[in-house]
Amino acid sequence: MSAPRPAPRVRKAVVPAAGLGTRFLPATKATPKEMLPVVDKPAIQYVVEEAAAAGLDDVLMVTGRHKRAIEDHFDHAFELEQALAAKGDTVRLDAVRDPARLADIHHIRQGDPLGLGHAVLCARNHVGDQPFAVLLGDDLIDPRETLLSRMLEVRDRYAGSVVALMEVPPEQVHLYGCAAVEPSGEDGVVRVTDLVEKPAREDAPSRYAVIGRYVLDPAVFDVLERTGPGRGGEIQLTDALQELAAAGTVHGVVFSGRRYDTGDKADYLRTVVRLACDRPDLGPEFTAWLKEFVASLEDGDVTPEEERKQERERGRGRGRGREQKQEPEKRQEREPAQRPAA
Repeated sequence: MSAPRPAPRVRKAVVPAAGLGTRFLPATKATPKEMLPVVDKPAIQYVVEEAAAAGLDDVLMVTGRHKRAIEDHFDHAFELEQALAAKGDTVRLDAVRDPARLADIHHIRQGDPLGLGHAVLCARNHVGDQPFAVLLGDDLIDPRETLLSRMLEVRDRYAGSVVALMEVPPEQVHLYGCAAVEPSGEDGVVRVTDLVEKPAREDAPSRYAVIGRYVLDPAVFDVLERTGPGRGGEIQLTDALQELAAAGTVHGVVFSGRRYDTGDKADYLRTVVRLACDRPDLGPEFTAWLKEFVASLEDGDVTPEEERKQERERGRGRGRGREQKQEPEKRQEREPAQRPAA
């Protein structure tokens, strides 16, 4: 008997980005929600960076009308790059160039926003008969985590499709697609036997919620072609995966690491705060301010005069830090260079 053929390597990623972003109006009236900044990068850049870090070098973005800003962000900005190069500002120049260098990036328009399943179906001609990853922009996975790489390994081992699962509190199951699972014999990996889109708490098959990372077999396209509108009148990816799960070809990777949700305003703000605190260039100063702010909430309202005083103190501290950093450089400029002894 001949050995089974190895599963094809996954190279392509699909990033659906055609949603209207109504939960963030009016900010998203003219700006795609995927371009809202998370500290100093748009949310969608974190997603593409994650795909590239996992070895996916071909990224298709499924966008819609009024999403041109996404295409521009992942393209070169020649005038801006020339201006930064002329100033010798290499740090900002690299930051501007990085998005275009992450992967081979393509764009296609969904047309009508008919749901996640329809957005994935729009990628069929680009993906062809190869397995591919799907990454949703509302879920940001911390760069220190290796969830996507783990999912690709599971796909290599079992073939079929792989979904990311996260255990959520019972009161949150109605916000997600939920999976019925059984052990696979491998730690952290389960077989998915059924999927239910946003079930009521009493109808949920488990507390394992599907989060926004998938590695899909191309067989999903045929299922999506015959899948009618489901919950909310949209073509749901969960409905197609349900059929594949019934055939025994879907596995789940259980994730318990650092995940940031940007799906609504409160979660978005929490994400910005968490990532800012983790930044070595921003974290110390921002965390110190945050502690003061939280303490002021516990002690009662801070008057505008007290807030201005605290800001002046922080400004003096930053100024002293800059002076201390610059002082050795100034001394070096003042002192003549020492000639080596003859």
